[in-house]
Amino acid sequence: MIDVILHKAIEGKRLSIEEGVALFESDLLHKIGRAASELSHRINEGRVYFVVNRHINPTNICVNRCKFCAFSRSKGEEGAYELGIEDILEKVNASPADLKELHIVGGLHPDWDITYYETLLREIKKVRPQVHIKAFTAVEIDYLANRSNLTIEDTLKRLKDSGLDAMPGGGAEIFNNSTRSKLCPEKITSDRWLEIHRTAHGLGIKTNATMLYGHIESFKDRVEHLLALRDLQSETNGFQAFVPLPYHPENTYITTRYPSGIDDLKTIAISRLILNNIPHIKAYWIMLGEKLTQVALCFGADDIDGTVIEERITHSAGAQTEEGLSRERLVDLIKRASRIPVERDALYNVVKIYK
Repeated sequence: MIDVILHKAIEGKRLSIEEGVALFESDLLHKIGRAASELSHRINEGRVYFVVNRHINPTNICVNRCKFCAFSRSKGEEGAYELGIEDILEKVNASPADLKELHIVGGLHPDWDITYYETLLREIKKVRPQVHIKAFTAVEIDYLANRSNLTIEDTLKRLKDSGLDAMPGGGAEIFNNSTRSKLCPEKITSDRWLEIHRTAHGLGIKTNATMLYGHIESFKDRVEHLLALRDLQSETNGFQAFVPLPYHPENTYITTRYPSGIDDLKTIAISRLILNNIPHIKAYWIMLGEKLTQVALCFGADDIDGTVIEERITHSAGAQTEEGLSRERLVDLIKRASRIPVERDALYNVVKIYK
């Protein structure tokens, strides 16, 4: 049965929920990986992408205190912080001259409305007009809209006019309503997440998509999540990349083991096989580690994110990786996996191919 499913996927046909679950339940990891690698090669011809980017988290103060999140703090709590616009500009100015992307996400600050973020975007564009700004999860967009008495469309339009170029895929977590209500009841619903990304795509704002796995979800939950993303992509063609995020449990309220390397590789491979209309599958080295990221390039992944420089969110939950890597190290990592390193910008335009 697995051979039939894999053949179907390689031919570009859409897998069903039952077929996706069967793949997750299968022990034929290498066979699944080979099929995903073949499909990835058809789409990206052996290229693996990375970007010279920097992560900036303006604040960890958040009105939501999700059980799985080790990053957030309440206002006044020990460890809480908030960056002023000048603080953020200092980080931007200290970034490499050839920086291509800023990745900006943070907590839902109780005192900040859309005007803070409009000003932030404009000021960044003044000092780095060529840098693509990928910022604000759907959860942040919903919060800003509610605080500012705006529609989602008007919120996104104002941010785009201020300099927003693309959106990350955070806040998706897991779409199944029952599981989501236990994992993050404070967060927006899955339908709301999808609605916000649909609206962004309609405005020409490209986005990523994510799935948090390895906590309390089932294999069926994972497949349902992937199918929902595939359906929206068929409708809008606005997703650039899918990022499977392995759960990191340290300093959280949901106690479980880290997902195994087997689970990580299987999830990446099956994501590639199911999401045949999303061009890129990311192996996020911050969460996977450098060595498993290399292996993931043989299991359907074709993007490893970027230099990052300063990562806080996953490290709050126990990540053992470095907070950033150099361009040279990323190129070497990709080459040693027998793939072609391609430096990109935030919209996957090619900056340089490293032969």
